[in-house]
Amino acid sequence: MTPRLLEKYRNEVTPAVMQKFGYKNRFQVPRIKKIVINMGINAATHDMKLVEAAQKDMTAIAGQKAVITKAKKAISNFKIRKGLPVGCMVTLRRAKMYEFLDRLINVAIPKIRDFRGVPPGSFDHHGNYTLGLTEQAIFPEIEADKITKTQGMDITITFTITTKEVAYEVLKLLGMPFREA
Repeated sequence: MTPRLLEKYRNEVTPAVMQKFGYKNRFQVPRIKKIVINMGINAATHDMKLVEAAQKDMTAIAGQKAVITKAKKAISNFKIRKGLPVGCMVTLRRAKMYEFLDRLINVAIPKIRDFRGVPPGSFDHHGNYTLGLTEQAIFPEIEADKITKTQGMDITITFTITTKEVAYEVLKLLGMPFREA
């Protein structure tokens, strides 16, 4: 079964972007290549249960098993040794990516307190968008009673080669609620 957001991308977003930017072929319109969800755990050096809880929460949010990331080098100021777990991440592609983006836009983001829109200036020079969330409890898959520690996360939406303006337009047409400038 095709995800709802993928159908919207094919039927509504692609023709609108083609018309606005003068693309002659639908394959010129940038596509979302992958979504990377990253959660850094600063207290992981002291308590391994926090890493396991974060991995379990991220697996529930993404619908795909999260990978525990380990420190590449030692940093004495942060009391981190090489090889210690410092976070977890998951990379979503294809159907799971569109299903997650649909849940993010339509369910999770509206649950943020005092929400005025996501910042439109978080694009890099390749058109990739990074969004930071302060808590995992905004996702419906997480039970608020079972949260041991509130964790934030970074969500990076990676596009095929494009510019900031085109990527902004694609996300806006998909329903991303950008803050007005």
